[in-house]
This record gives sequence, structure tokens and C-alpha cells, in this order.
Amino acid sequence: MKILSILLATALLAVSALAADGPIRHVVHFKFKADADKAQVAKVVTEFAALKGKIPVVEALEYGTNVSPEKHDKGFTHCWIATFKNAADRDAYLVHPDHQAFVALLKPVLEDALVIDFVVTK
Repeated sequence: MKILSILLATALLAVSALAADGPIRHVVHFKFKADADKAQVAKVVTEFAALKGKIPVVEALEYGTNVSPEKHDKGFTHCWIATFKNAADRDAYLVHPDHQAFVALLKPVLEDALVIDFVVTK
């Protein structure tokens, strides 16, 4: 029984690794502090958009502000979707010095963030 458990765990890890080997969408939502002024928020938007040109592993970057009439945004106003070839590229992006500099710029005006990464399924 123990050998079967080990084999099953190994198989699940292998499937998990394969599943993470496709295109990755890195979806980021921002809720800004109430006292963040428009210039600070605009700077965040400009600097986040600039990461596409600074970090080669970013294949695509889309963004915008919430326009949903459903009122389920919980105060999150900005959404970003970065596309990476695979999980390794996403991981390289997260530790890249330009991304880290952006995070440092963001933190003083950020109330909350919601980040979800997923492997593209078609």
C-alpha cells in the first residue's frame, strides 16, 4: 500500500508539472489606498505598462480599469494580465530587478492586491 501511495504521489507531481508547462496568465488586481492621488495611480499604471519593454519574458501585457456594472469588484479598480510562455518565465519575471523596483513604487499607494496565475486551457 505504501508503494502505491508513493507511485500515486509521483504521478500527481508529474501531471502537475506538465500542467504548469503551458502559457501562463498572471492576473493582477489593485485596490489603491483612499489617499492615493491621481498622479500616484497614473505613475503606477505607466510603470507597470513599461515592464513589457524592460523584461523580455513578458510576452504580452493588457490592462484596464473596472467597468463592470455588477458591483462585485470589492474596491479593486485596476486589472493587469501578463502572459508568459511558461511558469519558468513567470518566475523569472517575479524576481527581475525591474519588477522588484515596480513593487517598491506600488507599495506606498496599494491597499490590497489580488493575484491569480493560471495555465491557459483551450
